[in-house]
Amino acid sequence: MALQITRDGQVVVRCPLRMPDSKAREFAESHRAWIEVNYKKIQERISSKPVFTEEEIKKYREQARKVLTEKTSWWAEKMGVDYGRIGIRQQATRWGSCSAKGNLNYNWKLVLLPEELQDYVVVHELAHRTEMNHSPRFWRIVEKELPDYLSRRRRLRNYED
Repeated sequence: MALQITRDGQVVVRCPLRMPDSKAREFAESHRAWIEVNYKKIQERISSKPVFTEEEIKKYREQARKVLTEKTSWWAEKMGVDYGRIGIRQQATRWGSCSAKGNLNYNWKLVLLPEELQDYVVVHELAHRTEMNHSPRFWRIVEKELPDYLSRRRRLRNYED
């Protein structure tokens, strides 16, 4: 069995299908302290999260398209890779993605982050143009371009997308 508190604050108990509800409730009750502590953290994060108007989102998306297109072009040339189209999205759990066709998607909220973290996401996605996985070879590609990528990666985790 497992407990999870989702990004939007829902408490989820995962258990085998045939397990009686009473056992799931007992499990959750036995972890009440953990649930209360972590539920409170999620609620604090949600309440402190900035809310953007549609107009602000539109402005940031336009800014993201310009900035990330320029960064992607520059890094792709430096890394010797190509790519397809660039999409600017509002992904719930990702800063970026790379499709098998070479299309790149970036979260518009990247423009709110420090430039070195934007570069990390761009390099990460472009590295997938050579390695479509997170193997040691993939990370060597990233490290070749950004020797401090581990530090950037850790710092990126401090930001909610």
